Amino acid sequence: MENYIVEMKGINKSFPGVRALHNVDFNLKPGEVLALLGENGAGKSTLMKILSGVYTKDAGTVKVFGEEVEDMNPLKAQEMGVSIIHQELNMCPHLTVYQNIFLGREETHRGIMSDRKMKEEASRILAELNIRIDPDEVVGNLSVSKQQMVEIAKALATDCKVLIMDEPTSALTSKEISDLFEIIRKLKAEGRGIIYISHKLDELKYIVDRVMILRDGEYIRSMDFKDTTLHEIISLMVGREIHEKFPRITREKGKEILQVKKLNAGHMVRDISFNIYEGEIVGIAGLMGAGRTETTRALFGADPMDSGTIILDGKEIIIQKPRDAIKHGLVLAPEDRKKDGLCTKLSITDNIALPNLDLLTNKYGLVSRKKEKEMTLNTVKSLKIRLANVSVDAGSLSGGNQQKVVVGKWLARNSRVVIFDEPTRGIDVAAKVEIYNLMNKLKEAGIGVLFVSSELPEILGISDRIIVMCDGRITKELDITEATQDVILKYATQFEKKIEDQRVV
Repeated sequence: MENYIVEMKGINKSFPGVRALHNVDFNLKPGEVLALLGENGAGKSTLMKILSGVYTKDAGTVKVFGEEVEDMNPLKAQEMGVSIIHQELNMCPHLTVYQNIFLGREETHRGIMSDRKMKEEASRILAELNIRIDPDEVVGNLSVSKQQMVEIAKALATDCKVLIMDEPTSALTSKEISDLFEIIRKLKAEGRGIIYISHKLDELKYIVDRVMILRDGEYIRSMDFKDTTLHEIISLMVGREIHEKFPRITREKGKEILQVKKLNAGHMVRDISFNIYEGEIVGIAGLMGAGRTETTRALFGADPMDSGTIILDGKEIIIQKPRDAIKHGLVLAPEDRKKDGLCTKLSITDNIALPNLDLLTNKYGLVSRKKEKEMTLNTVKSLKIRLANVSVDAGSLSGGNQQKVVVGKWLARNSRVVIFDEPTRGIDVAAKVEIYNLMNKLKEAGIGVLFVSSELPEILGISDRIIVMCDGRITKELDITEATQDVILKYATQFEKKIEDQRVV
């Protein structure tokens, strides 16, 4: 009999109108990295929230270190050595690193909280993990990647034996991902069990021992990673063959839609100039901190421009706030769709209607429910948004369908340029293909598409032209025929090359 540290059998879980898990079995061995895989909505996070005590199971059994647990809750899970690092980080941004690590477990001396002891212990844990962060640093001042590392340190401070990581690399640079993998190997060598949830399947080969696949809330298969292929994993995840990972369409380039001249905004957007034509998708590549997101926010009016000119369809436009950009038809699907792109507690109808009230109200300021319903249903149908009905909260949708709602509200008003910032972050392989097809649909319709991505295969697979940024500047523009990963990385890391090119010219 296998020596499992976690055994879950016959797990069922339903929410109002949704069956999330049906008769799912799961197990984990000590010193094992298990990849839990599946599309958005497959039930991965639900299963792990049951294991960590966030959700209560409807039926089934849960054993941790051989002990059956009937009424698991977060405190009991922590006491039993189970910790979870959620995809959406659970930090108190106004507190320091050491205060976050010991939140709820504060060290005391004679009844008085001992900051010195907590700082010393936090320093020791961070040093063991080779994480260079000052324990006195306020967490809100840290990058998302460093906050992720603090979450890991927080989990290990509880002496966890089972660590659940939900999309841990979604906001990390390649160097930070490499550092994280070293930490995972170290924890594995110590005999800890790690459950790794990720849609970045290319990462699995570096750390994973075994994979388990869920689909539509049901267990599909478990197998050693060395005995399978990524193609087989993808087919099992989606229940069908995906023949083209990056669908590309060809369309003749039309007239110039957007021209940006010498755009400056803060210290991360400096002298940015580029253009977009009908019938092309323009990708923006670069490392984290290159100024890509800041550029999109300045174009959309979310951050103030210091200087620069924006010309749309041959006419100069002034954008001082998002309302100006929306009015002119230049719109943004932001990097953090839940925080900046959706009202997750409102319905799909409300989310689509809110930025389009000017199109839905009569001269008396009253909203036409007939127009609102028509706009919503047309958007849902044209983008093939999968949902029970248009009254469900946007927060209940999968990542891919949320992204479609973000884009759909803009398409309802015949926008001219759609900017996507990390459009496929945190969504599964099949949903990514749907987003690419959506971009192609915009391209065919003559709408300008500009998109930021940290995944070079995605940039190379979908773009017609690529803008490379480094240190807040454009260092190179590449036609897709001359672009490779090596060439992009060269210009994403060597700003000096841009200076040399300018001198030669």
